[in-house]
Amino acid sequence: MTNKLISMEEAVKKYTWDGMTFAHGGALPVGSDCIEFFREMVRQGVKDINCISNCNTQGSNLLAAVGGMARMEVGFSGLEVYGFANGLRRAVETGKTVLEDYSNGAIPLRVMGGALNWPFIPMFMNTGCDQQWASADDTQAYPNVKKMPEITDPFTGKTCGAFKCIQPDMAAIHVTMADTRGNAIMLGTEWSRFELSRASKKVVLQADFIVDTDCMRQFPNLVRIPDLVVDAVVYWPLGVWPQCSTGVYDSDEPHMYMMNKMLKDEEGTQEYVEKYVKSYKTIEEYREVIGKDSIDKICETATAFLMDPYRKWIKSDAEIMELMEGR
Repeated sequence: MTNKLISMEEAVKKYTWDGMTFAHGGALPVGSDCIEFFREMVRQGVKDINCISNCNTQGSNLLAAVGGMARMEVGFSGLEVYGFANGLRRAVETGKTVLEDYSNGAIPLRVMGGALNWPFIPMFMNTGCDQQWASADDTQAYPNVKKMPEITDPFTGKTCGAFKCIQPDMAAIHVTMADTRGNAIMLGTEWSRFELSRASKKVVLQADFIVDTDCMRQFPNLVRIPDLVVDAVVYWPLGVWPQCSTGVYDSDEPHMYMMNKMLKDEEGTQEYVEKYVKSYKTIEEYREVIGKDSIDKICETATAFLMDPYRKWIKSDAEIMELMEGR
């Protein structure tokens, strides 16, 4: 299939379902994650999600806040300078979400193992502490010997631990640029987006820009996610807002603080969802919700020069609309 462009609404409707194991690809709690994909999941009322997160972000924070997340496996659950994730915290403290704690070393290894189709990953991290011995899935078993069981190295006889590999039902992965086939280039820290695209059964890309395939041919060494592992491509500029997309826009810091504060309680969450999630349907309306002044400010990023080699291949909104209508 040479044209995988679909709308955000169609992507969530087609590739997500209640109770699925869902993974999201991004870097850091303030970095390039598929925040708009999460908003659409909230709009469509997707629930009982088993969420796999290298880092919790404002997307998973929001999904937890509205009660859409039954379980989460996470490497880091905070929001860095913006504080602990209030939506996730409230979901865990009220028993709506079970949080299984790992580390930022463990999650990438488990995703890599899933990409390689391994049954487990031998490891020497996360052991000798409650990350190994305490499990939110079985709080009565302590020390828990099933979460990270001990195994014997057949070559040396030494004892080490084992991680279960991760193979999500579906992953939504933000990328800087994608073509209509699903080839993608990511600027900035990659984290596990490369491995996640191989480990997941289905992959949807959320892209800031749609570019001509000639761009991918010009920079083949930068195409970290190839079309053969991608099921769909969604064009959604500023889709990481209020977080940042390297080379395109910085974090909207006032909104980051405000959003996390509002997700602290049920009333604030409902107000936030009405104003910043359910108040728009189109990209044009979305831009109006963010506001021109805020967009201008975050787009004055010191990393904008990183996009310079690719600008001549960027397709306009009109061209993208024509491509979608011609599917």
